[in-house]
Amino acid sequence: MISNFDRTLSDEDVLRRRASLLQRMHIDGWLLLLLLILGTGSLFILYSASGKNVDLLLKQASSFGIGMVAVVAIAQFDPRFMARWVPLAYVVGVALLMVVEVMGHTAMGATRWINIPGVIRFQPSELMKIIMPMTIAWYLSRHNLPPRFKHIVVSLAMIGIPFVLIVKQPDLGTSLLILASGAFVVFMAGLQWRWIIGAAAAVVPVAVGMWYFVMHDYQKRRVLTFLNPESDPLGAGWNIIQSKAAIGSGGVLGKGWLLGTQSHLDFLPESHTDFIIAVLAEEFGLVGVCLLLLLYLLLLARGLVITAQAQTLFGKLLAGALTMTFFVYVFVNIGMVSGLLPVVGVPLPFISYGGTHLVTLLSGFGILMAIHTHRKWIAQV
Repeated sequence: MISNFDRTLSDEDVLRRRASLLQRMHIDGWLLLLLLILGTGSLFILYSASGKNVDLLLKQASSFGIGMVAVVAIAQFDPRFMARWVPLAYVVGVALLMVVEVMGHTAMGATRWINIPGVIRFQPSELMKIIMPMTIAWYLSRHNLPPRFKHIVVSLAMIGIPFVLIVKQPDLGTSLLILASGAFVVFMAGLQWRWIIGAAAAVVPVAVGMWYFVMHDYQKRRVLTFLNPESDPLGAGWNIIQSKAAIGSGGVLGKGWLLGTQSHLDFLPESHTDFIIAVLAEEFGLVGVCLLLLLYLLLLARGLVITAQAQTLFGKLLAGALTMTFFVYVFVNIGMVSGLLPVVGVPLPFISYGGTHLVTLLSGFGILMAIHTHRKWIAQV
């Protein structure tokens, strides 16, 4: 029952007075708990994987702190407000990718960063992981669904522009993830089966075209190594062979924290980035990997619940795309480290070292919180 005092207030004021602190802050408690568990646990794994590098650990902890601030800040914005600024964000994102093409910072044979000396160095393609699904969700939510052919073409064009720019950096892994994030939105918008079948039929000719005209020599070697790692055990196949050895040697319970041999004896390359789950498997065994997968599954489940409960079409499409893209990150990284997929340079969410990637990932969960918590006020007022 609403008291006489409550009746003098607006309906929204009454709801806000009765809401919990987390609800008033637009924070989803379950998502927050899972993110904190993953973020804290990842620091222990990273400390071991990096060879007890405290500086690297502090950088990752700082990035996680910045990301959590971004989560809280982004959660305050109504998704309808976000939708109004999506076109500008897309234009800025594409412009930054063009800047990378013209005057980007080159490292390890790839030009992927914008470097402002003494201020910041960041990777604009990471920002497109968030901007892309938001853009396609904004565009399709403005039209009747299922989307008509012209709307599909426009969506594919908006996906294709950043995809091509990122492929040229070259960064095939990130470009495919961005392609997937936009494609998920189109799929969830009610794509007709004939278009799905047509896209599946086009996979082979597109793959052949990419092999001959798009992929670089080192990317082709990764695919050939995936098919037969033992063909070059001391060269291209080294990473996968050592990764499998680390995973297998962990057994059920693992060797113990800081006691892994493959990473600490430098047999496992990129042990603190793309191949960090091999370190986890060696030190914590099958039990540790299963616990990590359980946390990922809980995050995915919460994301799907938020998707189902979203009140607006834009929110539903965006939440679903962000959740499914997160699944792709996990699936691709674990698949490539275990030898089930070619190595494409996709970090393991929350666990691999990388500041821009971590902040971008957490920002996506901030958007999920905004979609869910603002939904409550819309539904009840």
